Amino acid sequence: MLNKSEHSFLLFDGVCNLCISAVNFIIKRDSKEKFKFITLQSENGQAFLKKFGLPTNDFNTIVFISGEKYYLKSTAVLHVLKELGGVWKLYYVFIIFPRPFRDFIYSIVAKIRYRIFGKRATCIIPTPEIKRRFL
Repeated sequence: MLNKSEHSFLLFDGVCNLCISAVNFIIKRDSKEKFKFITLQSENGQAFLKKFGLPTNDFNTIVFISGEKYYLKSTAVLHVLKELGGVWKLYYVFIIFPRPFRDFIYSIVAKIRYRIFGKRATCIIPTPEIKRRFL
């Protein structure tokens, strides 16, 4: 694994089209290449989940790891936007809403994401240009 202090890690559902679109969105805006991406289903993804004592079969969340801290669901999204900087960090203001409320909204989207955005038969295979951003 990489030196944890150099990068933040984003674990995501590798078969979810919405999740893959979100990763592409982040890659385009992450000019400093702060983020490394890992599918939840991968060996590395499973290792991170085990390290933090998280379920290894729940792919309805994203996990944002920064140093030795991790964030889930809506909190993860807000921390990612904050790390992106620029105008995106302004969305971090939504952290003031209680986590149960934010996670309730997140969970609704997570439950219907395959029906709305679709699902791939296999995990994402990154293009050669961005392959170095994946672990």
